[in-house]
Amino acid sequence: MQLDMHSDVPIFIQISEQLEDAILTGALNEDMQAPSTTEISVSFKINPATALKGITMLTEDGILYKKRGLGMFVAKGAREMILIKRKHQFMEKFVIPLLSEAEKLSISMEEINDMLKRGHKK
Repeated sequence: MQLDMHSDVPIFIQISEQLEDAILTGALNEDMQAPSTTEISVSFKINPATALKGITMLTEDGILYKKRGLGMFVAKGAREMILIKRKHQFMEKFVIPLLSEAEKLSISMEEINDMLKRGHKK
């Protein structure tokens, strides 16, 4: 995990997203233990409360669950939950603005598809 201390994205969100990325890539699988808030805070020299806030976001979303006395673990179906959430975010952040701009520029769906295919080859 790496954090960008100069980013506009709050550190606790970066922690949450990086743990999600680890789940998506298979670095963390279902029922595997997630790094503790202490491990995260020591590793990145950040306040433990900041690390806890990132972990809490994932717990509230059902991505992580707590085993009393043992720590936080990856929930069953976590990868699928993250994929659904991220696809929705992708639609909101990229696809809708792209289509809106394409409409302003009178770019057809066919032209958009051609552009995507050309961009995908790079």
